[in-house]
This record gives sequence, structure tokens and C-alpha cells, in this order.
Amino acid sequence: MSTSSHSGEIKDAYDVEEKGAATAPHLESGAEVVSAHDGVNRDKGVIGWLWKVAMKLDSYGVEVRGVERVPPNERHHTGVFDAGYLWASANMTISTFSLGTLGNSIWELQGTDACLTILFFNLLTTLPVAVFSCWGKSTGLRQMILGRFSFGPWTILFPIALNCLACIGWSTINTIVGASALKAVSDTHQLPEPVGIIIIALITLVVSLFGYRYVHAFERYGSVPIFVIFCIMFGQAGKYMHGGMGGVGEAEAASVLSFGGTIAGFALGWTSLAADYTVNFPAETPDWKVFLSTYIGLNFPLVFVECLGALMMTTFVDKTTWADAYDKGGLGGLLGAPLVGPMGGFGRFLLVVLAMSIVFNNIPNVYSFALTFQAFGKYCQAIPRFFLCIVCTAIYIALAEAGYNSFESAFDTLLVILSYWLAIYSCILLIEHYFIRRGWQGYNLDDYNNYKKLPVGIAAAVSAGFGYVGRIGGLVAPPFGMDIGFELAFGFTAITYPVFRLIERHYTGR
Repeated sequence: MSTSSHSGEIKDAYDVEEKGAATAPHLESGAEVVSAHDGVNRDKGVIGWLWKVAMKLDSYGVEVRGVERVPPNERHHTGVFDAGYLWASANMTISTFSLGTLGNSIWELQGTDACLTILFFNLLTTLPVAVFSCWGKSTGLRQMILGRFSFGPWTILFPIALNCLACIGWSTINTIVGASALKAVSDTHQLPEPVGIIIIALITLVVSLFGYRYVHAFERYGSVPIFVIFCIMFGQAGKYMHGGMGGVGEAEAASVLSFGGTIAGFALGWTSLAADYTVNFPAETPDWKVFLSTYIGLNFPLVFVECLGALMMTTFVDKTTWADAYDKGGLGGLLGAPLVGPMGGFGRFLLVVLAMSIVFNNIPNVYSFALTFQAFGKYCQAIPRFFLCIVCTAIYIALAEAGYNSFESAFDTLLVILSYWLAIYSCILLIEHYFIRRGWQGYNLDDYNNYKKLPVGIAAAVSAGFGYVGRIGGLVAPPFGMDIGFELAFGFTAITYPVFRLIERHYTGR
């Protein structure tokens, strides 16, 4: 915090990036607002009114900073394990549980097969998330802005648009899951799902609105009570669970790889948000600490909760009443069966807490939606972050209210789509950093908003096109009926991007 903020002075907050431009005035109250000089007037019209509201909210602790780079001298978040705590809470939820159930409900995998698929695909596909978390603390830049150094200022617009859709899509589906669980709390006085949707969305909005510091504070210990409840559920259901492995052959391979693609879509889904939550870590924070904190924080809940979901589907052989509860109440019925039945009122309380775990999963989506939208360009960057959080919430409430009856098919479709584009996105960023630029010495981070210094983006566009061709090939002519779209998308991109990027750099010099 600057000295002027301690004195309570109101000062100017617009940073100047262009040559010869004078510093424009800006407001500062509690936290400095650093905004690239982009020629957009923030003092007049609707934008001016929104910024007045933003500065008023700032006095109550609402974060004003948006997608702008956090300078090294303003990074004071030293709790490196907060990265792991955040991802642990965001994934120790019933959405993660519901993902595990898909192995049996869609691909008819046996318990052991499903759990092994969950383990190995998560260990592999969370690696980029952990790497990108390190990049946030090294640069002070948000995840979609980092993509400009690979995709350029124009090609990156496509991943930005997809990430906005993903944030809204995840929030919609997560909220439907939570509302379903809340409805299952009572058999006689059920909470209508539309009401549950609104409750979950409003709680999520409040935390997201306050910003980075409050997001980390809220997520820090959120996983603990949820983990305890899942352990209680395991204790109640463990004696009815069955392992077992299916046959060996084409059909089994197809099911494993297809379910693996779904697991990958869920894990890779965090790559487009990863750096957003480490930008306030000091740049000198060791990479290995951030990496391990993120990697463990992701994999512990993902593997544990998804496996629990997969094994709960195997209890139906011995517990037909639980199968009936699942058929009647969907995911909420399955969650409630081992809790409400044996434990009565206390079990209902536990189910309510489980349902509200969705908030921990939704908060990063809503918070990062605002930052992602601002990355579209200077006019979007001028829109205050708080307002974009409200817009995101309104959109996904409307979608959830309209679509809560078709959850499972929508869930699987979204996950598979995500695995394709995020595989391409991750591949391009990793190759650019480690092969083209050879680490941070190849960057001028101050150029993140200077379109004349960023890559043209043709190489990324062409390589992404090849990756998409690989994805189509994995769907149209899949070997043995298996979906290997995300693997082929990554492979085609990895082969083509280095070639096209070196050519682009040779002729453009950037």
C-alpha cells in the first residue's frame, strides 16, 4: 500500500504506457488502480458513473484493480500455500464428485478402472495449471494477458471468448448441481431448485466482488469441512462399494480414453485462470513452492472426490434404495442417500453444507470472468471489475434457471469441448515460453499492452487450426470408437506451432 493511501488522499491512477503521453489522473483509495493509458475516458458517461461507484466500493474493501499488471513493489502476498488451499477448496466440491459418477453412468466402467483413469489423467493434466500459477507470480500478469505473448493481441481474442463462455458454463452447471443437492435435503418441504440457484449465486457474487484478497481468505480453509463430510460419506458407504476391472479390448480402451478426456477437461479447465491467483506473490517466491502447492492442492481433492463419486455408483448392487434415490433425485439423491438415511437431521445438515461447497468452485469462475472480459481490449478494460462480476452472475442465473433439467448431458458436453481448446492453448503457451523465448529473459513484460511489440498471432492461429483438425479427426474417425480428440489436438499443435512461430518471428521480428 502506498504512503498516499495511508494518508487517505485521493490521487490519480492511470499509468502511462505510450510515448509522449501525459499521466492521466486517477483515483486511489486503499489500493492503487493501475491502468494502462489506452485513450478511453473513464470520467464521463456510463463508464464514468461506474468508476465513481467502483471508488465508493473501494472504501468498503472491494478490489478496484482489474486486469492491469501488478508491479513488483505491490506484491505482498507471502502465503505461498494459499495457492494450494484455493485449488483444494475449489475442487473439494460436489461438482468434482459428480464428475466421478460419469465413469459408470455414461461409460459403464468398473470401480477400479474408473479410479485408475481418474488418478493418471489428473496427474498429467494438472501439470500446466501448476506451471501457469508460477507464471503469475513471475510476471504480475493475469492468465489471459499472458496469452498475448504467444497468440498476439488479435488471435488471443478467440481463447478469451471461449474462456468467458467456460466461466459462465461452469458457474451454470455448478449452481444446478448445488441446487439439486439443496432440494434433496428434505422429502416433504423441498427447496425449489430456482431458489437454490439464486442463493448459491448471490453468496458467490459477494465474495467475488470483494476481489483477490477475500477470494483467498474465503477459500483458505473451505476444503476442510467438506473433506470431513466426504470422509463420513465414505465411512457410511464403503462397505457397499465394489472395485473390479472390466475386460481387456477395444471397447474398454474406448471407455477409458473417453472418460479420461472428460477428466482432462475438468482439470485443464483451471489453466485459463491459474495465474490470476498468484499475481500478488513476490516475484522472488521460489517456483517449486508455488508449483508443488498448486499441484498438490489440485490433485488431492480431484483424485479423492472423483474416486468417491465413481465408487458410489458401484453401491447400487447392494443398496437398491440408493439406486432409487439416484434415479429419482439425480446427484442430490445420491449424495443424500448415505447421509440423510442413516443420520437423519444431522445428515440433512451435512447435505446442506455439501451443497454450499459449490460456492467455493464458482468463486474463481466469476472472479476470473471479469478479468478475462477486460482482456478483450482497452474499452473492455475500462469497465470496472465489480460490474463484470455482476453481469456474469446475472447471465448464469438465467441459464441455470432455464436448464436445470438437462444437467448430465450438458456437463459432459462442456467438459469435452473444454479439453480440446485448453489443450491447444496450454501447448502453445508452453512451447512459446520454453522453446521460443527460452524463459523470462525473452520477454519484455511492459509490452503486454503494446500491440506493436506483441506477436502477430498468425502462427498461433494456424497451429490452433491444425489442432482443431486433430480434434475433428479424433471424433469423426476415432479408433475403436474412442474419443481421443484432446490428445490429437495437443499433438497436432505441438508439431506445427514451433515451425510456424519461428517463421513468423523471422519475418516480423516479434
